[in-house]
Amino acid sequence: MKDSQRMGTEHIGKLLISFSVPSIIAAVVTSMYNVVDRIFIGNGVGSQGIAAVSICFPIMMIMMAFGMLIGRGGNALVSIRLGENKQAEAEMILGNAFGLYMLLGVGFTFFGLIFLDPLLVFFGASKAILPLAREYLFIILLGSLMHEISFGMNNFIRGEGNPTKAMATMLIGALLNVILDPLFIFVLDMGIRGAALATVLSQTVSALWVLQYYASGTALLDLRWRHFFPRWPIVKAIMKIGSPPLVMNLAGCLIVAITNHALVRYGGDVGVSVMGVIFSASMLLMMPLNGLCQGAQPIFGYNHGAGRPDRVRKALILTLAFGTGFALCMFLMIQLGAGRIFQLFNAADTSFVAMGTQAIRINMAMVPLIAFHFVTANYFQAIDNPRVAMFLSMTRQVMFLLPLLVILPMFWGLQGVWLAGPASDLASAAIAGVLLVRELGEDGRLGREK
Repeated sequence: MKDSQRMGTEHIGKLLISFSVPSIIAAVVTSMYNVVDRIFIGNGVGSQGIAAVSICFPIMMIMMAFGMLIGRGGNALVSIRLGENKQAEAEMILGNAFGLYMLLGVGFTFFGLIFLDPLLVFFGASKAILPLAREYLFIILLGSLMHEISFGMNNFIRGEGNPTKAMATMLIGALLNVILDPLFIFVLDMGIRGAALATVLSQTVSALWVLQYYASGTALLDLRWRHFFPRWPIVKAIMKIGSPPLVMNLAGCLIVAITNHALVRYGGDVGVSVMGVIFSASMLLMMPLNGLCQGAQPIFGYNHGAGRPDRVRKALILTLAFGTGFALCMFLMIQLGAGRIFQLFNAADTSFVAMGTQAIRINMAMVPLIAFHFVTANYFQAIDNPRVAMFLSMTRQVMFLLPLLVILPMFWGLQGVWLAGPASDLASAAIAGVLLVRELGEDGRLGREK
């Protein structure tokens, strides 16, 4: 219990750094892998290869969304139970989460392969892109179980107070992928199939690493067979807390589908390729932010469970400061280096570079505000307040971005597609600000003592 108890005693700044830095490093490497992966595909397959992966991306987001449902919900419950000194209950939650991951992995493979082509068409695949997208996604779906175990169970390693081990899990998969990508794509001349195979093999190694950790006896919580069979009260509690990121990501998938169809209409397959690069750039922002919030989540949850609102407040303010500072740096890099970013992916395609340079500057104009909204939503989720977290998650994706993607292109065409994102970021950040001021105010849950 020593590693978990430090969350209630150690200096908040030191604690947040020790928990978040490994998560952020792993997230940066993972997001860099996604960028490098598309660079390899762009240079090895062409802009159509980037478009094919972009079409598959929302389906992969669905897999991640359900992984986050269990990981975020289960990890928040585990952290709170550890704060309440209820280790046996924490182990039961861990085992139930693993059982759910096994069901998800098998289910994604089975149903994904059955509805492969209809899914790709729904998410915007044109006749030219469909064959490449089919080759890529077929292999990705075969590795669904390994993805769920490696991505999902990593949350619990971090939640029990072992962020360095959790970082290693992500680093192993990301670095192996970067090595295998050029080998399969260029040396073995496997094209887009090579990129998919590199991803699945890397996820398999990460999953085996996670299983070895729990089998070694060094984990704080034991993974027991008898807990693998899901119990409805635990599943219900996991879903209650973990539903905000699920809804947010599922809404994101719908938004990607609408975006892709609008891009095909107003910008052709080149527009889809451009948005694929913008998604990669967005991951360079969102994945480290996610790592920061993953590091802060057990601190929020443990101290909330232990009845220490003063420590929760300090952790929240520091997380907001770190997240906003990082987002501001990313904003400057994107605005100053937009053209060079797209040249990395396919310098030979001048129309791709020209369209992308303008698009990313517009689409990422409100990046500093994203961190503010993202951290606030994750805070409410970590303290077992899923209603507010759900509301905040829906403001950005459903309440604002979805209608803007339909309305703005009707007036400004392709420019309207690029403008929808920053307009949504501005509106949702304003709402998050109101809720956060109330939470930190004198009468709020984290208000200063009178």
